[in-house]
Amino acid sequence: MYTLPKIERFNQDVLSKYHIYNSVFITLPFDSIDNTGALLPLFTETCETGFKKQETPKEIFDFFSERYLNNASETEKIDLMFRFIQYTERQIVLFDAIEDAAFPEVNNMEGRGSLRDIKEKSDAKEKDDELIEFLENFNVRTVLTAHPTQFYPGPVLGIINDLTDAIRLNDLLKIKELLAQLGKTPFIQNEKPNPYDEAVSLIWYLENVFYATSGEIVHYLQKNILQGKAIQNKLIKLGFWPGGDRDGNPFVTTEITLKVAERLRTSILKCYYVEMRNLKRKLTFSGVDTLVSELEQKLYRSVFYSKGEIYITLEELLTQLNLIRDIIIEKHQSLYLDELEAFLVKINLFGFHFATLDIRQNSKIHDVVFKDVVNYYLNSGSQIFPANYFELSEDEKLIVLSKVKGDLNPADFEDEITRLTLESVQAIKSIQKANGEYGANRYIISNNESALNVMETFAMIRLNNWENPTVDVIPLFESVDDLQSAHHIMEQLYTNPEYSKHLKARGNKQTIMLGFSDGTKDGGYLMANWSIYQAKIALTEISRKYGIKAIFFDGRGGPPARGGGKTHKFYASLGPKIENNEIQITVQGQTISSNFGTLDSCRYNIENLLTAGVTNQVFSKEKNELSADETAILTQLAGLGYDKYLSFKNHPKFIPYLEKMSTLKYYSKTNIGSRPSKRSKSESLDFADLRAIPFVGSWSQLKQNVPGFFGVGTALKYFEETNQWDKIHDLYHNSLFFKTLLENSMMSLAKSFLPLTAYMRKDPEFGEFWQIIYDEFQETKRLLLKIAGHKTLMENYPDGIASIQVRERIVLPLLTIQQYALLRINELNKENELNEELIKVYEKIVTRSLFGNTNASRNSA
Repeated sequence: MYTLPKIERFNQDVLSKYHIYNSVFITLPFDSIDNTGALLPLFTETCETGFKKQETPKEIFDFFSERYLNNASETEKIDLMFRFIQYTERQIVLFDAIEDAAFPEVNNMEGRGSLRDIKEKSDAKEKDDELIEFLENFNVRTVLTAHPTQFYPGPVLGIINDLTDAIRLNDLLKIKELLAQLGKTPFIQNEKPNPYDEAVSLIWYLENVFYATSGEIVHYLQKNILQGKAIQNKLIKLGFWPGGDRDGNPFVTTEITLKVAERLRTSILKCYYVEMRNLKRKLTFSGVDTLVSELEQKLYRSVFYSKGEIYITLEELLTQLNLIRDIIIEKHQSLYLDELEAFLVKINLFGFHFATLDIRQNSKIHDVVFKDVVNYYLNSGSQIFPANYFELSEDEKLIVLSKVKGDLNPADFEDEITRLTLESVQAIKSIQKANGEYGANRYIISNNESALNVMETFAMIRLNNWENPTVDVIPLFESVDDLQSAHHIMEQLYTNPEYSKHLKARGNKQTIMLGFSDGTKDGGYLMANWSIYQAKIALTEISRKYGIKAIFFDGRGGPPARGGGKTHKFYASLGPKIENNEIQITVQGQTISSNFGTLDSCRYNIENLLTAGVTNQVFSKEKNELSADETAILTQLAGLGYDKYLSFKNHPKFIPYLEKMSTLKYYSKTNIGSRPSKRSKSESLDFADLRAIPFVGSWSQLKQNVPGFFGVGTALKYFEETNQWDKIHDLYHNSLFFKTLLENSMMSLAKSFLPLTAYMRKDPEFGEFWQIIYDEFQETKRLLLKIAGHKTLMENYPDGIASIQVRERIVLPLLTIQQYALLRINELNKENELNEELIKVYEKIVTRSLFGNTNASRNSA
């Protein structure tokens, strides 16, 4: 029997099931819901028809009210809006669960990008030795962050998980029960979570998904490619930011950092204990049973009675398990050896740390802290810093910083930021002592602008009585200017004798983080992506020159505007001029739950990242290298797109438009993340302080997705008008990097819906500004279809566009309601007597609808 095409599998296993289970859901009798389930489909149809007629959201809702609500008062209309929001939120959850359940049916788990695929390619091309060498040196590191891009509280995530299982089993009675539970479970949190709450939520994924999946992947490779030989390399690494990411988050304290690290250790020991119990049921033979029982007891005490105390060391655990392994082989015909080796694989991957807790702080905070530290030493009469330190040039400061040592006491400082920043270094020491070096050994400097930023951090660590720190200092380059000068900054560091000595002690490896989000906010879609690509080439070249292996850590978000999209294709497209021994990416919000939320999706996506590395390094080393002409074209395209975006960003209505016409200011009202929505506390909106998530999210709520396409159409049009289209056409079909870049932009367009805000065209203040967005959207869409030879967007990903279209239809009532509420707020604010209570109600509608709109976008990665 033939396998159905992907779109037919989607229609059969996702779409048809959604219609069936949704029809069950909308007929369930909830308290105070009345006939909402019957009215919502009618409202959806009214929205679709209304937008086709170019009606405004207000006209659409007013027409619906007149036709179906029988002279309803404003209070009754508002009540119905809230009920529509509640229903739609739950429909999104249902669709999420159905997609999760159907994941292995819709996606070919053994097809292209799978481990089986690379094994067969390796055999066919006789590259087994190269593949083994690759596996012993390559790493994938997924770093879970607490960036607020998903709004489901813990109980709802639990329902999604249970609903997914029930749908997979077609257990209609259980599904009906869970849908009823879903209808009665609150979707909003009354209080903001603290960073520890965020950590606990994400550790669920480590325990229930990453632990099993990572172990199975590496065990499969050991058995099928390395012929049973243990992989010494930690092929899959996990990173963790909640509790360690201090950048712009005043709620991350030293106590929380230590508490999160302890929770990570307890969680991995709990996983080991459960696995040890399962082994105990099997390893019941003489000479083995007592050893197994002893380990089980020590793990149990470490998990349940520890109070921070560990009753077994990592070395002892491994020694004893290897002893058991030897006895099984020698005396018991290797019975259950496979299960034991699978356990050893996990211990090799996760140690006692589970995931590495990264510490992150902004360079601007470091500037303040370091000034405080230097003044402290100068005032105490210490000779550590020269009296004229602040008058020195950057090069002179670098020399001073490379030599400083000390033993600072954070308690000596009155300034809280200084104290907490110094304590974060002490926390790294403490965590390493309890969890091992991998517990916390990376310090990331956001907004890194100079070699001085790195050396100040390096000096701050050594001033904490840590002469030879087992910590990697990681600069994060984000703005276009910083990306362009990054290789010069790294050369200054590589040629500093003391920093060079530090790198040698760290294996001559330097991790460098590159931020998509702020790059796009700063320079637009094309320039951000091309700047990062060029920065990687320049950084690779300068690192190789000094014998340093550069490791790139990509701050990728969910939507293409934040570095998301077809991630594995992006990595497969990197040529030999870019160091690619590790793939390190941040994963957040809906990207965690959609790409790594189930065992199947996690396995599929980690395998795709692994095989992207294999494709680039083993199977096509020269194929993806850009020629000089192609590089020149991309540079020109990026420049044209940058100029267009810059003129747009500098438009006098840019900031007012975001403030008055978008949901930007409502992000701060949501209780979804512990971090404030902007870095400064000022009332006025400063573009530089604006975080990328609310920035990109606000455009997404408007269904305009500006950061994912603006400037692309203008850049392509130049080549069309100057009779150079064939150059662009050839580049698209020859360069996987360029093709992936434009395909990700197509996704941004596919998730846009400009009829929603078309009423703004007539707005006296913002009409012209809206038209600029519309014209660029139309031009980008026309030219992307032309270059791809498509009639519709994402034509080559029929299941992807089908998923987007279903989600967009589900969420259309929310979008309409949100725009209606924004229009009413603007109307009420213009009245002579302000009705503040009514304004607050409509503001709540905007905030509530924001949740569902964001959750529906999960397939953006």
